[in-house]
Amino acid sequence: MKNTTVAERRAEKRDRILQAAARIFASNGFYHAKISQIARAAGVADGTIYLYFKNKDEILITVFEESVGRIIQDFREKLLLLDSPVKKLQKFAHLHLEMVETQPDIAAMVQLELRQSNKFIKEYAGTSIADYLNLINEILEEGQEKNIFRKDIQLSIAKRVLFGALDEFSTVLILAKNKKFDLEESANQIAEIFLSGMKIKNNNLK
Repeated sequence: MKNTTVAERRAEKRDRILQAAARIFASNGFYHAKISQIARAAGVADGTIYLYFKNKDEILITVFEESVGRIIQDFREKLLLLDSPVKKLQKFAHLHLEMVETQPDIAAMVQLELRQSNKFIKEYAGTSIADYLNLINEILEEGQEKNIFRKDIQLSIAKRVLFGALDEFSTVLILAKNKKFDLEESANQIAEIFLSGMKIKNNNLK
């Protein structure tokens, strides 16, 4: 049996706490979630939580930062396999909506619970949201450089337009528990609506 170091045991316990917190926040809601519930789900004593985090808000922000960081890395690896900025945007839309289905606890926490934390809204200064938006920005820049996307469109606006559409529809997916959506078709339509405004029109079609 492998001997683990103190640092490895601490890291493993911290991960258990964060995974348990994501489940509790998603099922109970941020306001109703209790530190004792997170501790019980993680298999640790209540006081152990405070050895790693100051309070419930810090746990929420940490889950968000680390989860989005992993998601961005996964997205980058998959987008690198494509050579067309149009295909990359289409893929990005698919990946975003697939995340809602494959990581429901994280998706529910990000879409619904995070916005209930006053501390997050007022004090959040992390980089995950910026990194996520910059991933969209990189695709748009590539499209402009290749003369596929319009250069008169401000990318600082365009990236937020796409993110806003995906973000809003993700919330719809989470809340519409009894209504089934075709995720592939939904991603296709969101991407097509966005791309119809970004693509340079063929002069012959004007």
